[in-house]
Amino acid sequence: MIYIGLTGWGDHDSIYPPKTAGPQKLQAYSSHFPIVELDASFYAIQPARNNERWVKETPESFQFVVKAYQGMTGHQRGDIPFETKEEMFEAFKLSLTPYIEHGKLAMVLFQFPPWFDCKKENVAYLRWCRQQMGDIPCALEFRNRSWFSPPFYEQTLSFMKAEGWIHSICDEPQIGEGSIPTVLKATDEEKTLIRFHGRNKQGWIKPDGGQNWREVRYLYRYNKQELKDWKNNLQELKKQSRNLYVLFNNNSGGDAADNGLEMLEMLDISYTGLAPKQLDLFS
Repeated sequence: MIYIGLTGWGDHDSIYPPKTAGPQKLQAYSSHFPIVELDASFYAIQPARNNERWVKETPESFQFVVKAYQGMTGHQRGDIPFETKEEMFEAFKLSLTPYIEHGKLAMVLFQFPPWFDCKKENVAYLRWCRQQMGDIPCALEFRNRSWFSPPFYEQTLSFMKAEGWIHSICDEPQIGEGSIPTVLKATDEEKTLIRFHGRNKQGWIKPDGGQNWREVRYLYRYNKQELKDWKNNLQELKKQSRNLYVLFNNNSGGDAADNGLEMLEMLDISYTGLAPKQLDLFS
């Protein structure tokens, strides 16, 4: 199965009926897509009330890709707000309880920063992270090219398979060490994650003093040929992994939702079990 979705549900105005706000956005979102990436969990381990609400607001078959907390992946500025790393991981896993109990956790996404390069201590940390997460499905995404450089390419993929990491395959600008190539190799027979970050080379690397960097980094709209190329890639990946989770993250300009819907049409996919679409006054 190929599941198409977006990162977050708050910034996709093209799919919301007029005057949609607050909790209604997730409900409107889940009438179009069967999966979503939860980004709020990256910035803070979410309280139970939030996770329980999001679970209740979505259809029974809806799935969440929950992004690992930034302290777990080395993005945290300063000290982590926990006594130990073990305590941090336990708090994060506890926050996943509503998703697990309702069968709505597709996977946890560990996205590591550009400075997390391929070296012995980082390999050891990845192994430790996977052990801490137990039987929870976890995807791994790199932002440093060294992991897929010729000396380590095969070793990285073999390590991910051996340790039980789902490969998070990226489409992103190709600029130096801070970007990775698109590696069309699954490491898990059941699940593979694909994330579309856009191809905005100018916005990908933070310029000196760039105040609006985060607003423009994912400013990109995939054209039909690029999506068609990816249609072929997805069909090839389906031979390696039974379920593909495809997330469009090119949302700086509101393009993710439109590209996601285009890909659905291109693949001729129609999902059952989505939320009913909200009707406007004259529908």
